[in-house]
Amino acid sequence: MFASVLTSAIQGMEVIPVQVEADVSDRLPVFIMVGYATAQVKEVQDRVRTALKNNGLSLPPKRITVNLAPADIRKEGSGFDLPVAASVLCAAGVIDAASLRNVLVVGELSLNGEIQPVSGILPRVVHARETGCRYCMIPYGNLEEGLLVKDMKVIGVRNLSELIYYLEKPEEFRLPDNRLPQNTEKTAPTVDFSEILGQQGARRAAEIAVSGFHNLLFSGPPGSGKTMIAKRIPTIMPELSFEESLELTKIYSIAGLLSREDPLIRTRPFRSPHHTSSQAALAGGGRIPGPGEVTLAHRGVLFLDEIPEFRRESLEILRQPLEDKSICISRANGRYRFPANFMLVAAQNPCPCGFYPDMSRCTCTREQISRYMARVSQPLLDRIDLCVSIPAVTFEQMLSAGKGESSESIRKRVERTQKIQEARYRGESICFNAELSGRQIGKYCVTDEEAKDLLEKAFRKIEFSARSYHKILRVARTIADMEECREIRKEHVAEALTYRPFEKR
Repeated sequence: MFASVLTSAIQGMEVIPVQVEADVSDRLPVFIMVGYATAQVKEVQDRVRTALKNNGLSLPPKRITVNLAPADIRKEGSGFDLPVAASVLCAAGVIDAASLRNVLVVGELSLNGEIQPVSGILPRVVHARETGCRYCMIPYGNLEEGLLVKDMKVIGVRNLSELIYYLEKPEEFRLPDNRLPQNTEKTAPTVDFSEILGQQGARRAAEIAVSGFHNLLFSGPPGSGKTMIAKRIPTIMPELSFEESLELTKIYSIAGLLSREDPLIRTRPFRSPHHTSSQAALAGGGRIPGPGEVTLAHRGVLFLDEIPEFRRESLEILRQPLEDKSICISRANGRYRFPANFMLVAAQNPCPCGFYPDMSRCTCTREQISRYMARVSQPLLDRIDLCVSIPAVTFEQMLSAGKGESSESIRKRVERTQKIQEARYRGESICFNAELSGRQIGKYCVTDEEAKDLLEKAFRKIEFSARSYHKILRVARTIADMEECREIRKEHVAEALTYRPFEKR
């Protein structure tokens, strides 16, 4: 007897529908799996056979053939256990074929018949809704994640007995009475900009960077507050919309990083990988292509502390996603595209010992400082819009009893500035000033005569590149928006010029 069950596979960020076909025939007893299944997936046959036996559902001594179609897509992961078990039971006559028609089934089986949660449930449920499935049968441990899709019926099952029961009577599934309600309140941040004493220049640069979604680099001696300011940048970013939260939750679901109790991502990501991170850890990929740090920081902040300590080849992979806002990973069996629209924030010391230009404390030679600064390539540095020097905190600032401006107050100004950009770029393919192309800069970055004269003088004296010229105009456009000015004025350009890369000064 033949049976077919619908499931799906994750390829990068895409969901690929997979038909699990089973046939039980009167031949020598054997269990065969075909359809480009990896060794990990072929282990399913042993788990399914043992789980069925331990639940009193021993398979008949016949030839069982299972095909995972389409056969040209490599099947990875343990989510095929449950659909294979359902298809075999249907082919053996235990489950009615009509009950499995147009139903998405996914889950991992234990040897005792219990169903374990798997990663990537949310994108699978969303895809099932888009393709018109009747309902989804998923592990009970993934139920909260599946219920994020409001207009799709989702059934969570704990074991094979519940699977068989609810396939026959799906209308009898009820959410448990002891289910905790999903948390809809915004979690208060544990850090705040008011905790930062002094450093007005760095605070101002952080506000400009967030307002226009510009990349930012801090340079200063140890203990000056570089990391402290960077960790507070997400607190002045606008709150996520529900669509953005759902987009981030999909990414973290595929990466297997969601909380089982409250899976919805409600705060902007702040990713801070260690400087020993490999290229695959930053960009994603590996044997099974998955999201890297640049994708996990999507819609949030990627913070690289002590950026010169990162391997150069790891840093260079950031150049493409910083331009394209996505990253494409090519493998022999396909191309995988991951979103990577993040704000890069980096920090570094001014020299290997960290105390330059205080020559009473700095022990570095000129050559050592040059080699240290050259670890970050010029092409990557050109993609950082604001570079800020942070001085050491003075004794008077540490004794200051007053608090600085709070994150909430700064965030209100940031939201106002971003609404100006949203209204201006309505109809364009961009949202922020940092995304302006060369053609759009000529259209939207209108300067007055004094600003033009200052730009001309700066260009002739400093001899910066066309990319640097556009970068200065983008930052000046954001500063003008913060002051609600339609034209870019001389003072806006003058401030933007102070945020040039360090080695250009």
